[in-house]
Amino acid sequence: MIYWLAQYLEELHSGFGVLDYLTMRAILGVLTALAISLLLGPVFIEKLKHYQIGQSVRHDGPQSHLSKAGTPTMGGALILICMLVSTILWSDLSNSFVLVSVLVTLIFGAVGWVDDYRKVVEKNSKGLAAKWKYLWQSVAGLGAAIFLYSTAQSPVETALIVPFFKSVAIPMGIFFIVLTYFVIVGTSNAVNLTDGLDGLAILPTVLIAAALGIFAYVTGNINFSNYLNIPYVQGSGELIIFCASIVGAGLGFLWFNTYPAQVFMGDVGALALGAALGVVAVIVRQEIVLFIMGGVFVAETLSVILQVASYRLTGKRIFRMAPLHHHYELKGWPEPRVIVRFWIITVVLVLIGLATLKIR
Repeated sequence: MIYWLAQYLEELHSGFGVLDYLTMRAILGVLTALAISLLLGPVFIEKLKHYQIGQSVRHDGPQSHLSKAGTPTMGGALILICMLVSTILWSDLSNSFVLVSVLVTLIFGAVGWVDDYRKVVEKNSKGLAAKWKYLWQSVAGLGAAIFLYSTAQSPVETALIVPFFKSVAIPMGIFFIVLTYFVIVGTSNAVNLTDGLDGLAILPTVLIAAALGIFAYVTGNINFSNYLNIPYVQGSGELIIFCASIVGAGLGFLWFNTYPAQVFMGDVGALALGAALGVVAVIVRQEIVLFIMGGVFVAETLSVILQVASYRLTGKRIFRMAPLHHHYELKGWPEPRVIVRFWIITVVLVLIGLATLKIR
């Protein structure tokens, strides 16, 4: 919106031309989302308290969590508001990549909101039935996959890029749709599984979004993409503003979500943010790099899969409790130690992911 206005005002004064630069709009996107989050956060939390939208806590988990019962949840709605406003203000809304990313994020957020609402407000412990949850996730994931496949302008935009190798691009053809579906839906649910401790999911999300923003910037620049020998995807550079908005909104939310949390994001935030990371990774052709950078999300998801499989097949559990962060809590690690160590691991993994830009 402001980007379009600036283009008009540039005819009156050349100074407005600074907003033609993606990097400047990305910086403004971070600051805008962060400022809105910090300003609205206290009011938002008070409203959640007023309507008694509080978190319920399992009694068979770590006993330290019992004190968190009643903490306001569904705070992910605040993240989505800040992301959306910042993206609308600073991005080129005629860019199809921005539009599909926003739409996918909002649909997954809506699914999470219904699930949270039924659990917290209607006191239905099951929330949204699993079949309906995955149906709507699948509709959004497949819709995005089909759109990206049908609008691809070159074969490389639907090829699987293997990091650390100079010229390894595996043509996917129609299987690109399957890959995209699993990346978007899988990442969405992986972030949701990780969101179990104060700040555990949001900072890795922020770090990965920042890295994907860098990938978007160089992928959308023909000179940088040629120099780094990565696919050039015309128009993908605009996603740096979308990623910047996630960073700003996420940091603002972390201000209130850090230990001890004043608010939890709930499914409305976790499902939406995971889907956002997934769709951006697909557009910039870095699904494998997302798998690397999101190693904490992957480990949390695998811990649940292995735990369920082991119990059903042998009647024994591999971990004391799944997802993985609860296992370490039950081993005696204080919650802040689990959180910070998982953050440190994510920093390392994100740096490895960024290194793939040059190591080829």
